[in-house]
Amino acid sequence: MHEHTTENRLAGSNYERIALIGNPNVGKSVIFGLLTGKYVAVSNYPGTTVEVSYGNIALDGKKCVVVDTPGVNSLIPMSEDERVTRDILLKERPSLVIQVADSKNLKRTLLLTLQIAEMGLPMILDLNMEDEARDRGIMINVPALKEILHAAVVTTVAPQRKGLKELRTSLFSPSVPRVNIRYSPVIEEYIGKISSLLPEGNISTRSLALMVLYGDESLKEWLAANLSPETIKTIELLRDECQVGMKGDLSSAINQARLDLAGLIADRVIKHTPPEGGRFFPFLGKASMHPLWGIPILLVVLFGLYEFVGVFGAGFLVNFFEKTIFGGYINPMATKVVRLLVPVEFFREMLVGQYGLVTVALTYAIAIILPITATFFIAFAVLEDSGYLPRLAIMSNRVFNLMGLNGKAVLPMVLGLGCGTMAVMTSRILESRRDRVIITFLIALAIPCSAQLGVILGMLSALSFGATIIWAACILVVLFTSGYLASKVVKGERTDFFLEIPPIRRPAIMNILIKTAGRVEWYLKEAVPLFVLGTFILFLLYKLNLLGLLEKAASPVVVNLVGLPEKTTESFILGFLRRDYGAAGLFTMAQKGLLTHVQSLVSLVTITLFIPCLANFFMIIKEMGLKIALAMVAIVFPLAFLAGGLLNWILLTLHVSL
Repeated sequence: MHEHTTENRLAGSNYERIALIGNPNVGKSVIFGLLTGKYVAVSNYPGTTVEVSYGNIALDGKKCVVVDTPGVNSLIPMSEDERVTRDILLKERPSLVIQVADSKNLKRTLLLTLQIAEMGLPMILDLNMEDEARDRGIMINVPALKEILHAAVVTTVAPQRKGLKELRTSLFSPSVPRVNIRYSPVIEEYIGKISSLLPEGNISTRSLALMVLYGDESLKEWLAANLSPETIKTIELLRDECQVGMKGDLSSAINQARLDLAGLIADRVIKHTPPEGGRFFPFLGKASMHPLWGIPILLVVLFGLYEFVGVFGAGFLVNFFEKTIFGGYINPMATKVVRLLVPVEFFREMLVGQYGLVTVALTYAIAIILPITATFFIAFAVLEDSGYLPRLAIMSNRVFNLMGLNGKAVLPMVLGLGCGTMAVMTSRILESRRDRVIITFLIALAIPCSAQLGVILGMLSALSFGATIIWAACILVVLFTSGYLASKVVKGERTDFFLEIPPIRRPAIMNILIKTAGRVEWYLKEAVPLFVLGTFILFLLYKLNLLGLLEKAASPVVVNLVGLPEKTTESFILGFLRRDYGAAGLFTMAQKGLLTHVQSLVSLVTITLFIPCLANFFMIIKEMGLKIALAMVAIVFPLAFLAGGLLNWILLTLHVSL
């Protein structure tokens, strides 16, 4: 039934394409997995950092490629994710669109359905989560909805595979919805004028004209590739004329007309009955966004996230895999095998030496980072499937406004406490490149990963509670000050905080497993090679005796500016390989009495703010480009030592006792 191919074959094939479209958190990836059998290929969409999944399905002997697009709230792009989804429809024209929807949010669903209908694309509307809607007393008259849309409508409960047979059957008879939005006479007039200037393409000229009138800046690239400069100028003049003829904002008028029709259709087909699922979840959903009660709920969620990821994942699981599995079995066995089969000492060291690809790279990637990322992916999937993530962003919005960001920035920031490398990848959820650059910079600068944080807190516990307060205060001051300054320096408009709030629901185990499996697969394919490459570079530096030269070169800064012993230079270099290695080196020095209490605190502040580890650095290059990655290092490196030096001067001048 299913045939799985490589990413290149999928991307370059002539197979008919089926695009899965839907709002975030509607079970789209679960439907994708059920239709294709598994995640087949994941790749960045050309020209972006947004990943798109491809899988194969056979329909009546004909092979088709299923494309799992990023979740969207509108096909007028407000984020890179939404632009990728819109471009798949605009540039590739799939032969069929399956819109996966949350049955509990029909009005939001229909807002997207109407835009697909305007594009003139054949589609099937899959009302997923039908059981959850029923639990909340929401009953949808499916036959009436079919009649209104003149399109296929099916209901599914993806984790239970309920309705999957009907969905597969409907794939053979899609149709273009025949439901039209009538805008104001002025808008309709200019839709006609602009449509006449546009070429026939993959989607209707009416849809393209509406994008122009809406002010879709992301459409300019397509217009420039398909129209002459004179025609583009004429279209822009027509849009300006239309705006002059309107009493209010043109884009608001277009959006309101869509909302009105979506609401009208929803009211006609929805029947409310007494909820079966009780009142607890609706109550929890409201309380989680309350200005007062939302705070303790937020603290409980963050504490639970840290306990599960930071303590269980980064503590228990990492200890088990690193010391028991790798330390007790894999590394000793690998060392014996390599020494037995590899005669050349250089290659022996490369594989199982101090910076060996097995003893360091694979141990780091599989035994240390994988348990942390896997537990975070599970926790993230739970928060995602429960509907709490948007609420977490809302509760954090005011704090992040101080740094020129919005509440969504809390998500990669929290992940940074687990693993900075994964946090950089998660920054893709932010709409603009400006916001992604700022949050990546702040993660690299002031967010310690859980492995490093554990060592730091252990070292602080040997000092005093006051030392812990000073350390935390220094990091927060640097974080907020740097964030505020970065928001003034980094170019780009500040994005509005717009977030659709789904209801709180009980997470589905199947959804969590499928999402976690897909993300772990990404980690193994994309991130592990970065650890291997980074360790190999460090091995070459070691063999070329460049590590010793780096220690000598950095010693004047460490000794004269920050007031630390020369030996601490080694800890900072190791910190670039792996953050907790550096902190562990300082911890060992403190235990041996080689650091005073003041030096211990200063060294901890400095290494917390120190440049990110090698794997994190490579991930920044992958996401932001080499130029921005080097610029971040050029800022973070001196800032860390300046902060450490300033703290050292203050503590010594004021004769602070720790």
